[in-house]
Amino acid sequence: MRKLNLKDVTQYVEENIEIFHNKRIESLNKLQLKTVLKKKNPYLFKAKYNLTSETIIKGITDAFISSNEETIFGDWLEGLAIFINQKVFDGRKSGITGIDLEFDNENIRYIVTIKSGPNWGNSSQTKKMISDFATAKKALRTSNSKLNIIAVNGCCYGKDNKPDKADYYKYCGQRFWEFISNEENLYLDIIEPLGNKAKERNDDFLKSYAKTINKFTKEFIESFCKEDGEIDWEKLVKFNSGK
Repeated sequence: MRKLNLKDVTQYVEENIEIFHNKRIESLNKLQLKTVLKKKNPYLFKAKYNLTSETIIKGITDAFISSNEETIFGDWLEGLAIFINQKVFDGRKSGITGIDLEFDNENIRYIVTIKSGPNWGNSSQTKKMISDFATAKKALRTSNSKLNIIAVNGCCYGKDNKPDKADYYKYCGQRFWEFISNEENLYLDIIEPLGNKAKERNDDFLKSYAKTINKFTKEFIESFCKEDGEIDWEKLVKFNSGK
């Protein structure tokens, strides 16, 4: 185990945060109105008394952005966590299905699945993770039957004050970042470098966002509005749910 050099973390973030910003803009630019409309509940639009095209467009676009950014940034944070762990424990990206990180500490092999936050999945998804842990342990013990293995679900933010889940441990927020780095305050230390050039990149994103809202609103009006400007709900529902 080595002491983590925070300068290495800052350098990694500054050199790689651009990947996150580029992916969120790229994903937004590729978004198609009719693709996202098919995934939304048209009855909810009506029930919420949405009367303008722009209200509907902003709602579905903002929902897509929120969900998509969580996924993109979660993947980015996973890379950061693996980088940090490699610096301290010589950890590595796992090649085992369902496992993101492997590392050794005090004669224990840790297998880690990394998620963004604590509420990442339902009961069936949790069961799948537990099954992946069991399969990984079996695979690792084929070469060393006495290997002591501990499974961990690491969450980059949030809290869970009962980490022992019997089949695995769940470390969230501060506990997770300390677990992979041996640094108690790492969860605070990484905040500052994450803001590197954030304003400039967000300005670029807002330009793409405005173009998307304008483009989608125009397309929605042309496809799902009557001549007098009223939303054609029957046409919209048929597009979304008709056989």
